[in-house]
Amino acid sequence: MSQEIQIWVDADACPGVIKEILFKASKRTGITMTLVANHPMPIPRIKWISLLQVPAGFDVADNEIVKRLNPGDLVITGDIPLAAEIIEKGGHALNPRGEFYSLENIKQRLNMRDFMDTLRSSGVDTGGQAAMGQNERREFANQLDRFLQKYAAKKQ
Repeated sequence: MSQEIQIWVDADACPGVIKEILFKASKRTGITMTLVANHPMPIPRIKWISLLQVPAGFDVADNEIVKRLNPGDLVITGDIPLAAEIIEKGGHALNPRGEFYSLENIKQRLNMRDFMDTLRSSGVDTGGQAAMGQNERREFANQLDRFLQKYAAKKQ
């Protein structure tokens, strides 16, 4: 029998609209979901949704997710270094804009992140990420549904 997967959410930086999509998906499917954050936050009273509050500090939530992750689990994060660790450990990483990180694209994402950090530290204004729109929300929901359908098919 296959092991049950879990959804882990890097919740401190996860947009509220994405959390709502995740709550609905967890309620619909019964898949266990744990939000990991360094501060309290409201979550629905659904038995398979929980909040794991960790102490404040650099990468404390990320480290806790990596520590508890099992191969096959899904992590929702926009944190590229965390996504790289998740993939390395056999998990799946989906960012809030609906893009799955993979072995094929994570190295490129890490390199671009480091390059942008170098530009910012030298005083270049690189701007920020565009606001999340309806297309990104829809893409996230679609990718999540596809992942959960594949998971349900494997369970049967």
